[in-house]
Amino acid sequence: MGEGSVGIGLVGLGNIGTGVVKVLQRNAEVISERLGFDLRLVRVSDLDLETDRGVDLAAVRFDSDTDGLLADPQVDIVVELIGGYDVARRVTLQAIENGKHVVTANKALLALHGAEIFDAADRAGVDVAFEASVGGGIPILRSMREGLSANEITSLHGIMNGTTNYVLTEMEATGEDFEVVLKRAQDLGYAEADPTFDVDGIDAAHKLTLLVAMAFGARLTFKDIPTEGIRGLAPVDFEAAERFGFKIKLLGIAKQHEDGRIEARVHPTLIPATSLLSHVDGAMNAIAVHGNAVGPTLFYGAGAGELPTASAVVADLMEIARELRRGTAGRVAPLSYMPHALRVRATMPAGEILGRAYLRFTAVDRPGVLSHIAGALGERGVGIEAVIQQSRGEQAESVPVVILTHPAREAAVRDALQEIDRLPDVTAPTLFVRIEDET
Repeated sequence: MGEGSVGIGLVGLGNIGTGVVKVLQRNAEVISERLGFDLRLVRVSDLDLETDRGVDLAAVRFDSDTDGLLADPQVDIVVELIGGYDVARRVTLQAIENGKHVVTANKALLALHGAEIFDAADRAGVDVAFEASVGGGIPILRSMREGLSANEITSLHGIMNGTTNYVLTEMEATGEDFEVVLKRAQDLGYAEADPTFDVDGIDAAHKLTLLVAMAFGARLTFKDIPTEGIRGLAPVDFEAAERFGFKIKLLGIAKQHEDGRIEARVHPTLIPATSLLSHVDGAMNAIAVHGNAVGPTLFYGAGAGELPTASAVVADLMEIARELRRGTAGRVAPLSYMPHALRVRATMPAGEILGRAYLRFTAVDRPGVLSHIAGALGERGVGIEAVIQQSRGEQAESVPVVILTHPAREAAVRDALQEIDRLPDVTAPTLFVRIEDET
């Protein structure tokens, strides 16, 4: 550690890495006033040494020697902003082995290899901080780890991906198809050239993995979370949702049941238009957390972007730097629960989940079709609450038929849909969207 300062080594000078440099430089005075000492960026490593990022690195060693950075005695804390799995895992574990504390924004890495990384850090007596991995600049993880730590968390519902929230907001506002809106999101920089992680719900599942561990002390990976994306939604779904008093959002949902089982899932969801989450539009994120002592809480803000995410990274740097100056580490367990208290928890199968459903059938416009659909649902105990049947006045033309069900087990609904989709008058697979009344 440099005299009077804590040394920072940054691996990965992409969008977020550049933001970290900007925040460290622009806010150096306020950071120093809050810490009582300086955070000093001493080394940066990246494969691209030519691109002008618009930041001054004259006083910083900038090269592609990541191993040298990880071993540098002047580097006290390593910031890993490479992204992905394999290289990031190697860099993170090597930094820990070298006795360095680590700050990362890599939710994918932690959602898959978190147990290995946190166990290694515990053995080495160093910290791994990752506030920026969920909700961008929103201090949701720190709030759950510390501010809400006296609570038993009963549920959380989150809009955790800005790309999908932007797409859904635009589809609702314009009535345009998914592909049209996605292309606009890509042109504006809200969506990647390959948007799979976002629109298929994988990014949200990564984040929910970390939130479930913090909320319930549950060891799991994102592969344990049933996940659906937003590709199947069409303008007619937003029109019908509005008529019924709902908005459509991609939610990450986790709940703890009285029998000790937990449920965790990511999927498009109809939520009441009167709920707070329904008003979270554009690329913004929001996470609602319910604790048994505090009651409902809501965290809202920019879930991505260079500076909001960098804000969370630098806040982690400041927290670890304080501990370094005190000669301590591990003041708070990284996942809120002590490592030995994290355990595999029994999960509730999706088929057992009880709730209302939104169903959109595509059927030939002729008499008797609705009765066949209603019969298949009724045989399995799935009651119908409301129906919208659009008729275009031309025999044999396929039209949407929208049904809201009464609360039913998901397995019963799925079983009925298998039969319905085999009916000769049903011309396309049925869209199934869950309804969450309490968000």
